[in-house]
Amino acid sequence: MLRLLPISYAARNLGRSPSRLILSVGGAALVAILSMAGAGFAIGMSSALRASGQERNVVLLGAGSEESVERSEISQSSAGVVAASLNGIATFDGRPLASPEINVALSVMLRRNDSAAPSADSADHIGLVRGMTPSAFIVHPQARLVAGRAPQPGANEVALGASAARSAGIDPNALATMLTDAGSGGPEVIVDTRPFRVVGLIRAPGTVIDGETWMPLSDALGLTQRDTISAVIITLSPDASESDVMDFAQRRIDLELSAISEPAYYASQSAFYRPVRIMVLASAVLVALGALLGGLNTMYAAFASRVREIGMLQVLGFTRKAVATSLLQESLIASMTGALVAVVLAILFLDGIAIQFSMGTFGIKIDEFVVAIGLATGVFVGVAGCVVPAIRCLRLPLPSALKSD
Repeated sequence: MLRLLPISYAARNLGRSPSRLILSVGGAALVAILSMAGAGFAIGMSSALRASGQERNVVLLGAGSEESVERSEISQSSAGVVAASLNGIATFDGRPLASPEINVALSVMLRRNDSAAPSADSADHIGLVRGMTPSAFIVHPQARLVAGRAPQPGANEVALGASAARSAGIDPNALATMLTDAGSGGPEVIVDTRPFRVVGLIRAPGTVIDGETWMPLSDALGLTQRDTISAVIITLSPDASESDVMDFAQRRIDLELSAISEPAYYASQSAFYRPVRIMVLASAVLVALGALLGGLNTMYAAFASRVREIGMLQVLGFTRKAVATSLLQESLIASMTGALVAVVLAILFLDGIAIQFSMGTFGIKIDEFVVAIGLATGVFVGVAGCVVPAIRCLRLPLPSALKSD
């Protein structure tokens, strides 16, 4: 039966050089947190796009613009024609659930001379602005107006998603309090070049809508100086199907429409952003590889300086396999400690961080799968960091090991 060294021996050896222990734990933590950040970004983007589509919603956009609603243009009259002519549209209070919308990427920033701003920081970012009508809140039920009211046409008013507010330098919680306490609304933001008063706060956690700025459709038309809309989003009744809408779009060639279900549209967006996810993951892997090589160098130096000690253990009757097991335990304790530190830091500081894109906001998502990736990375670092120096130390003849300095 193989006689192993007690695990306490490996634990005590880690404390012999605190600086080397810190480097080993820190290197493993860096590799693990980079792996989790890359995986969390990819999963967060995919989850946000999947959650943004409603099963009963169909997007009608310009023919040939199925890849991006931002590039789509259809006539304003198309919304009325669709609502009046297409059978199978769900109704609310006797009105068909058809939402004409403009989707455009514009700069949104907090007005710097606004003394009522709830945040001292002002940030300029490009975000998705959605021109909408009141029916948009029914067609997109995931968008909840949690504070304030809906913006009114002609009043230069907007409602901000929680992530959009945060990106513009406004604390969403402070904004909610301000909108609840002050009847006049919140701070002013500059959308493109025009000031708008924030009168509502929208929360749609886990979706791209949370990072959008909503304004009345007529105001969006004037701001963008266009006379066409981007799309009409309709909600189907239970007895209707997506094929009915596609047949309508094919029959009415004069409208130049193309129909796609909302989940399918966001799935195509997920495929469009796949190169971005690959690039982020590749960057994380490359940086993590550099940290891994640094950790390997640290472990190599730690084990190489103990050749005589390892030889003495063999003289005392411990086999090379037993000594190698002890070295592996030592490496795994350090690397898994670093991985656990990385998991805690990722949950506290990375989970939910918003990443702004032109079509919305994606949050880094640290879920069970991402945590498992971080822990698996710790195991890999521990094993990889032990193999090379352990082989180097154990392959020496016993007399040479005992004479080593």
